[in-house]
Amino acid sequence: MAKSEDIQKAFELAKAQYAELGVDVEEAMTKLENFQISLHCWQADDVGGFESPDAGLSGGIQATGNYPGKARNMEEHRKDVEKAMDLIPGKQRLNLHAIYGDFKGEVVDRDQIETRHFQSWIDWARDLGIGIDFNCTAFSHPKADDNFTLSHKNKDIRDFWIEHTKRCRRISVDMGKQLGTPCIHNIWIPDGSKDIPVDRYTHRALLKDSLDQIFAEKLPAEHLKDAIESKLFGIGVESMTVGSADFYLGYAIQNQTLICLDSGHFHPTEQVGDKISACLLFVPEILLHVTRPVRWDSDHVVTVNDDTLLIAQEIVRCDALERVHMGLDFFDASINRIGAYVVGTRAALQTMLFALLEPRKQLLEYENNGQLFERLALLELMKTKPFGAVWDSYCMQQDVPVSQDFIAEIQQYEKDVLSKR
Repeated sequence: MAKSEDIQKAFELAKAQYAELGVDVEEAMTKLENFQISLHCWQADDVGGFESPDAGLSGGIQATGNYPGKARNMEEHRKDVEKAMDLIPGKQRLNLHAIYGDFKGEVVDRDQIETRHFQSWIDWARDLGIGIDFNCTAFSHPKADDNFTLSHKNKDIRDFWIEHTKRCRRISVDMGKQLGTPCIHNIWIPDGSKDIPVDRYTHRALLKDSLDQIFAEKLPAEHLKDAIESKLFGIGVESMTVGSADFYLGYAIQNQTLICLDSGHFHPTEQVGDKISACLLFVPEILLHVTRPVRWDSDHVVTVNDDTLLIAQEIVRCDALERVHMGLDFFDASINRIGAYVVGTRAALQTMLFALLEPRKQLLEYENNGQLFERLALLELMKTKPFGAVWDSYCMQQDVPVSQDFIAEIQQYEKDVLSKR
């Protein structure tokens, strides 16, 4: 266990090194404290939810692995999320899917959900002092079995999902209002075709019409932020995804909604970080779903890698800390689920801190003067700076485990709680 005096001594030395480059470490740490990450509820129980104990996953959703200790009910789920949040520095948020409602054993179809089914979540979040983000759930349902929902050619099915999404937006307003922080409601649907379709146009026209109907109800922006999420392709919809990047970006620009960029929803050679500055020129805000796609949208636990670093750097370099919202989106059932939460969220925060510690003024001066060797040299130099000492000090200030100490806490939680499920 690291001693506080050693951590402080290392921090002072690190602060001096960064100061030589014009970097205010204390300012960077304050900015990080104000940057919240939305933890995805579905990591705790492999996207199961509480709608039906017998519900299976569909719509290209798949959690791999069966590590012992999965949350089996709402009480266990909340306890696990709270444990994870206790080990993560700063005050974060929770990202909730509609299938996680507190239905109390009642069968409630998705076109009938109301705020009362989520009031206990709102009360729970208020007690923790955190905000909630929300998602309509357009998968794992009989009316989504053929992988068409808001773009379905059957009007009755389409209307079912329109009503579900309308209700989710209203619930989001109540969440934002009661918790005093805007709720981001994100729309993702699995719609698409496994084999080559003949009529792509009609499905996309229907999706546009469905979205138009959903957003026709004007709701208070101080409580609700609307986001729409694209995808390249999915399992079972390999030949055509209705909600493609082109479709949703066009819709977001035309209607000035948030565009949701998921790290795993593009071609493996594309970098989501590169898209941030482009999108910010045309949409008011961006929602990010940060994950680690190994070869594609496999939703591995986030780590400090080049792709995640570029995302963080672009947020900071665009001066967009207030316009870009970060949520996580991985579900790894092959390892300790709380450990996955903690490693992934701490990694995302570490990339943000690394980006905030860049000597931006000096780098811009080099770039604007055409001093490209100097720019490259300084970027490489930053990789050797004592970033870890700053991170450890930040964790200590936030009263969470420093360095590797969180590993033992999770192991103890597994021994005391998870192993007994």
